[in-house]
Amino acid sequence: MVFLAVILVIALMIPIVAILVDSPLGRSFARRVEGQPDGGATDVRELRRKVDLLEGEVDELSRSLTATREELQFMQRLLEKPKPTKPS
Repeated sequence: MVFLAVILVIALMIPIVAILVDSPLGRSFARRVEGQPDGGATDVRELRRKVDLLEGEVDELSRSLTATREELQFMQRLLEKPKPTKPS
């Protein structure tokens, strides 16, 4: 009976440990064990570079979206324009 209880406890601990390891608390503990600084001490220059890169991508996507809207409006005008018929 004790053997069955030990197996049951181990079986229940596996998913609990997996959830804790994958949590932000588990990742923070892993970084601390590895000797890396915590997420709050991240290099400001690296974050600034990432923000600048993301802003550039947002600008590029905005221009692409504007061009797509213009193309769509052009196509709608072409489709709405009545087709002239040739006299027979």
